[in-house]
Amino acid sequence: MKREETVDYHIKSSWHAISRMYNQKAAQEDFTAAIGYVLININSKDGTPATKIAPLMGLEARSLTRMLKTMEEKGLIFRKQDSLDKRSVRIYLTDEGKRKKEISVGTIKEFNQQVREKVSEEELETFFNVFEKINQVIEFNQSETINPNPYSDKVYEL
Repeated sequence: MKREETVDYHIKSSWHAISRMYNQKAAQEDFTAAIGYVLININSKDGTPATKIAPLMGLEARSLTRMLKTMEEKGLIFRKQDSLDKRSVRIYLTDEGKRKKEISVGTIKEFNQQVREKVSEEELETFFNVFEKINQVIEFNQSETINPNPYSDKVYEL
């Protein structure tokens, strides 16, 4: 099978192209696409518990820690103890963080509008259905890796 015939090749190459495009737009405003994604996942009014941001993005908490520190240093966010749960810290957007969040949201909306101008609703529906099936295959494979079939009595030799 040639790489151009594999599903993962097309997903990966498209994602890299989208990521480069988003990073180019973000760089014009002195931030990155990754920071933009974090900003999008922080509630502009009420803030977001620090522990909730990583799962919203599909990341491990430790992967996000350094980025939050960088964002705080750049004046995009600030941390504040939760008024209801003193053990919890909430992340809030500064005015600059809100501005860059708006840029990020606008960039995503603009790209999606451009796609919708080229791709019919029917094609998009098919695309989303195919991606849902791909995700089901991924989830199945991950659950098989994490929880192998306990009823299988086969022994595999390596």
